[in-house]
Amino acid sequence: MRYFIQFSYFGKAYHGWQNQPNAITVQEVLEKALSTLLRKKMELVGAGRTDSGVHAREMFAHFDVDGIEDSEELTYRLNAFLPEDIAVKKISTVVLEAHARFDAIERTYEYWVVQEKNPFYADFAHLVKLPLNVDAMNESAQYLLEYDDFECFSKSNTDVKTFLCDVRKAFWEIKGDKLVFTISADRFLRNMVRAIVGTLLDVGLGKMKPEEINLILQSKDRGKAGVSVPAKGLYLTKVTYPKKIFNEQ
Repeated sequence: MRYFIQFSYFGKAYHGWQNQPNAITVQEVLEKALSTLLRKKMELVGAGRTDSGVHAREMFAHFDVDGIEDSEELTYRLNAFLPEDIAVKKISTVVLEAHARFDAIERTYEYWVVQEKNPFYADFAHLVKLPLNVDAMNESAQYLLEYDDFECFSKSNTDVKTFLCDVRKAFWEIKGDKLVFTISADRFLRNMVRAIVGTLLDVGLGKMKPEEINLILQSKDRGKAGVSVPAKGLYLTKVTYPKKIFNEQ
């Protein structure tokens, strides 16, 4: 049978989601825990890969196994076995052909910015001390919805076959004592959100006008965009799937 596992993690201690030969990753830790509890080697396929230091408030992966009698009990045992910075929320049965990566129809990220030094946000948000023009940043963000090629915001020398993404929303809002950027799309390129945020912050700092983001997008040149902001402020917050793939309605 095929199962989806829904989980979250605080990414500071990990070199991203995907297994790497010489660095600890979330995938490695979760696979080891599953393998131990199910007493067989388990392999997970994630909804995507987050970079080193990035957090996930909602992430999914799928795995195949027979003989899980009680998924709630397995969830409880996993949480007891896993470190504090990884938490499993639910394990669900899905149709056999369901795929955690390819069946995802939308992903949402948040990026957190604070404007005053705060020790409680040291590992959770990016500090920008200078004043920001949030209205200009939101004006600039709306131009993202008019394009589908985001090569200018992609990690250099990447092996992706296409730079096309359907960005469906992108906006800034003040939430309590932090400034939050929310962006949703069908897919994201490596480093894309952090590069977009860095560019929008340049707008907020008055280094460029909102409409200049059009020239950056049209250039398809990573060198034209802003610097990538630190990973610690980035959160994968939601992955959306068609309801039909879940056996439990």
